[in-house]
Amino acid sequence: MLAGPKPRIVTFLSATPAEDKSALLLNLSASLAHAGNDVLLMDASPSSRGVAAHLGMSHGMSLQNVARQECALDQVTRQMPQGFGMVALAREHLRMARQHPDEARLLVKAFDLLVKQSGIVLVDGELDADDDFPIPALSRCEIVVQVSGNADSIKTAYCVIKRLNAKLGHRPFGILVTGASENEAKVVYDNMAEAARRYLAVELKSMGSVPADDHLRRAAKLGRSVTDAFPLARASVAFRRLAGRFSSPAVPISDYPENRLMAHL
Repeated sequence: MLAGPKPRIVTFLSATPAEDKSALLLNLSASLAHAGNDVLLMDASPSSRGVAAHLGMSHGMSLQNVARQECALDQVTRQMPQGFGMVALAREHLRMARQHPDEARLLVKAFDLLVKQSGIVLVDGELDADDDFPIPALSRCEIVVQVSGNADSIKTAYCVIKRLNAKLGHRPFGILVTGASENEAKVVYDNMAEAARRYLAVELKSMGSVPADDHLRRAAKLGRSVTDAFPLARASVAFRRLAGRFSSPAVPISDYPENRLMAHL
């Protein structure tokens, strides 16, 4: 009880273009912050396609610098005008960093300390060539896969889930559909959930959807969130709905019925 509540950490993987993923993460972070949540957005992508690069923040201090004792923990988080914090996990290829056990251990320690200071942590994630996350803790937290209604996107998202299932074993995954109407999103989710259940024995959870809306692009050009710039836009309504969902306490993976059963076997 004295330790306080654990932060809700959600890692986002995407089967959509990098700019679509960045738009999702930035607008969701802003919506959560506007709803009164303490939000940290972390770029943990091992490539140069992460949300930090999208914002032109490819330079500067990262948690990797903290691990190397080149700066303090409070120097790596940048407060964004939309009300949330922004931090990058590393500036160099994370696979190279993990080849040095001491540095990898200190990077994990810095990550653990940083996330404890936040209420909700949204992670821009990406699997490496070995289907690993840059920080082992990310595999034990919530994982949400972003997908569009495009056939190639659906196929890619299903392959990501298949890879995760092979790597992590039986556990649930969230699905968030973007660029599609509510009805289209339901069809995408239902089809994916049925295929995952039938062929992988994996349960998927619908996390909601965001429709295609030109107001997203227009808000980005203004350097603002869509809920701030165009509060009545369809995308704004969707992001406020998503913020309500992600503000709710997460159900721990160990509390899912199938995992409770396995714990007693």
